Amino acid sequence: MRSLDVSGTRQEESVQPIAREDKAHERNLKLRDLSDADVVQASLDGDDRAFGELVRRYDQRLLNFVYRTIGDRERSEDLIQETFVRVYRHLHRFDQSKKFSTWIYTISSNLAKNELRNRSRNPLVLFQTIKKNWSTDDRPLEWEDPKYKPDDLYRKRFLRARVEEAVEELPKHHRMVFVLRELEGKTYEEIAEITECNLGTVKSRLNRARNNFAKIIAPMIE
Repeated sequence: MRSLDVSGTRQEESVQPIAREDKAHERNLKLRDLSDADVVQASLDGDDRAFGELVRRYDQRLLNFVYRTIGDRERSEDLIQETFVRVYRHLHRFDQSKKFSTWIYTISSNLAKNELRNRSRNPLVLFQTIKKNWSTDDRPLEWEDPKYKPDDLYRKRFLRARVEEAVEELPKHHRMVFVLRELEGKTYEEIAEITECNLGTVKSRLNRARNNFAKIIAPMIE
């Protein structure tokens, strides 16, 4: 009987870790179904996995945003790490009547702006197609063009180089709203919050950035 009891105990012990893993996986799946606001609240309530879910959602997005703004991949990774450190420390101060995405973009945007103030580096921005004419609400730069063939590397590299040159010439404050709108797809209201500018200033800067970009890029690609 003793041997059976031990065997039974061992069997239970071998099953329990698997059961715990399944439950943890189930909880993680449930977190992924929650809104940002609910995940933030879960984190504030002491669920350590919730903050990990916020990192999962925003890590790559913020890295792309900062990288396109400052042009240094390694430094961008440092700034994103600092972003999440600040979010973790100050999450209890976050105004939950606002969008979490806007708040975290504001933090990373401020870090990127400080980086640009402290050193003169040019942003590396990746584009695949350019439209020289657009309306106020259109995004002039798109990531994909069905006319491109997979082996059309020369054209893409040429275009990328010209775009980099054009973006370099945009003032830093114009460049920021340009990237937020044209690459990140943020609304004017979100950009205003992120850059801490009023709506009129955002629209004015974006309009100037678009016009300047079009003038600069046109002779390069004709």
